[in-house]
Amino acid sequence: MRKADLVNEISETTGIPKVDVLMTIEEMTKQIKKSLSKGENIYIRGFGSFITKKRAAKIGRNIKKNVAVHIPEHFIPAFKPAKEFVAEVKKTTVVE
Repeated sequence: MRKADLVNEISETTGIPKVDVLMTIEEMTKQIKKSLSKGENIYIRGFGSFITKKRAAKIGRNIKKNVAVHIPEHFIPAFKPAKEFVAEVKKTTVVE
């Protein structure tokens, strides 16, 4: 499902105009990115948590040049689904 499909589905289900649904989804994703970039986690009960994970500094290798490359410590975004969300997906029998 793409974002356009999600907007259409929500619009049909709720009766809210597609433009308003799209603006809401866009603002939600923008706020999630903004919060995670500040180091703040987001918890949505029954859905899951958007968190940042810390990756330690390490030495990588450029295979083509056979040179060691220092990779600094950094943070990556991650999603941890809620138990209810995982249980709902496990009940699914259709796989595309």
